[in-house]
Amino acid sequence: MAATNRAPSVILGLCSFTHDSSAALLVDGELIGFVEEERLSQQKHTKDYPHHAVDWLLGEAGLTSADIDAVAYNFQPAHYLAESSTALRLALSPATRDRALPRARGFAKVALRTQLRTRALGRRFPSARVLPVLHHRAHQLAAFAASGWNESAVLVVDSLGERQTTTIARGHDALRPSVRTLQAINDPASLGYVYGAVTEHLGWRRGDEEGTVMALAALGDPERFRHLFARAVRTTPTGFVVDPGYFPPRVLTSGYPRTSRRFITETCPERHPSEPLQTVHRDLAAALQERTEQVMVHLARRAGMISGSRRLCVGGGVATNCVGIGRIIEEGIFDEVFVPPAPGDAGTAIGAAIAVHTGSRSRRPVSGVARACYLGPSFQNQALDLTPWPDLQQKTLGVETAEFLADQLAHGMIVGLFQGQVEAGPRALGNRSILASPLEPRVVERLNATVKFREPFRPFAPMVLAERAGEFFTLGQEAPYMSMASGVTDKARERVPAIVHANGTSRLQTVARSQNPFMHDVLSAFARRTGVPVLINTSLNVKGKPICGTPEMALDCLVNSGLDALLLEGRWITK
Repeated sequence: MAATNRAPSVILGLCSFTHDSSAALLVDGELIGFVEEERLSQQKHTKDYPHHAVDWLLGEAGLTSADIDAVAYNFQPAHYLAESSTALRLALSPATRDRALPRARGFAKVALRTQLRTRALGRRFPSARVLPVLHHRAHQLAAFAASGWNESAVLVVDSLGERQTTTIARGHDALRPSVRTLQAINDPASLGYVYGAVTEHLGWRRGDEEGTVMALAALGDPERFRHLFARAVRTTPTGFVVDPGYFPPRVLTSGYPRTSRRFITETCPERHPSEPLQTVHRDLAAALQERTEQVMVHLARRAGMISGSRRLCVGGGVATNCVGIGRIIEEGIFDEVFVPPAPGDAGTAIGAAIAVHTGSRSRRPVSGVARACYLGPSFQNQALDLTPWPDLQQKTLGVETAEFLADQLAHGMIVGLFQGQVEAGPRALGNRSILASPLEPRVVERLNATVKFREPFRPFAPMVLAERAGEFFTLGQEAPYMSMASGVTDKARERVPAIVHANGTSRLQTVARSQNPFMHDVLSAFARRTGVPVLINTSLNVKGKPICGTPEMALDCLVNSGLDALLLEGRWITK
């Protein structure tokens, strides 16, 4: 790795080799762009080096790999080693004795692997220093910098970052974001680990389908397993602990189950994905979700107390639990709660780059991060060749595109929308969306069965004009990134019941004109036709596939799903 005395002006932030690979580029503190590799490679949750994302970023900036001054990587190898030695203490307890040595070996192995990965990155960028960033620090900075606030509490809750699973920090300074960790909770106390373990037990993919379990929870009764989860995940004055009798300590190699025989005996056998859902599965999901919400609220209270702040940023994979975020807001602990558009590991590419920039001698402020979600590639001026899709027809729309789209939606069409830059994060926010009228009978069933090909109990999220959100939703604050579940008003239950989940909430996106002028126009036009400024918005993809980042992916989605049409950069494409 080359050494240099000057402050790095070109910093590449990377999330790679684990899951949800992504890349971000800062040039003199300005965010040039950010994109998840899956949006370009079509491999959902890919852990591959994000070469598509990096190539796009360098092309956007007019740079080559030789121009990179620093590569900010989102893990620090040495911190895994610290947990490796600590793991040996598990040998002192009969409940964890069998995990002690495998756990120590696993953390040591990952420490070495992470070190080798940073060296491999150095070979890709010979002019750059490779600077590993503590994983939770990357999460903290990604969340705080995206808020644009001058100060706030920062709560990060995930499965594992080196050895940390939960941190509380205080963020300062919108121009040169800095965070100071006030408290850290280490593995094996991990809320993300527990949620993933139960997700797997219920027959869904850990690290991918936790949202399905969250949706299923609304159909169950938590009472059945409430006391089990109170024992298994016990709150303490400073946080929480996980009972190894239910969830044995993590081992970073395969072959070690995450749930115990006792857990299975007291709940149910592991469900195979092909087996029908039973009441016990719904009740287990409900109790897991209820306990997750309780612990999240407990941690938020702790964050407010030790930070002294009236604002809260939340990051980490558990921050995608929108019902838990909604509960924190409902409790009124803070004046405002913020979740960045990419709270999971992908977003740490941004946070790691910011950490390196603010830790250097550069005096340049960070820009382009605050309140920004459309950060990926755009294909607005690209010619479209439909030769590979001979059954598709297209016509170019004029200046009244928003009016035209609103009219088609009001008449019951389900339309894919591909416009502008790719969104950051797991939610489609009006640039890579599937839109439908919430007023159409059986629209949810049709979307699940013929468009998204997913479980019939899964709800669909609404987008609403920000200035009229209070008519339909009780959240009481902006929700621009579809990361918060809100209660609904009587008007919503009466006019748009299709967007109200079984638990009486909706995961809403508030749309301000300043954020997405086109979608604001569409919602306004739809409201003029129907009296309702609300549309169903789900991501432009089918189950198991990533959100469509390229026109080719969007056209394949149109052909292989029940979409009626695709509006692709002003072109109306039908089958």
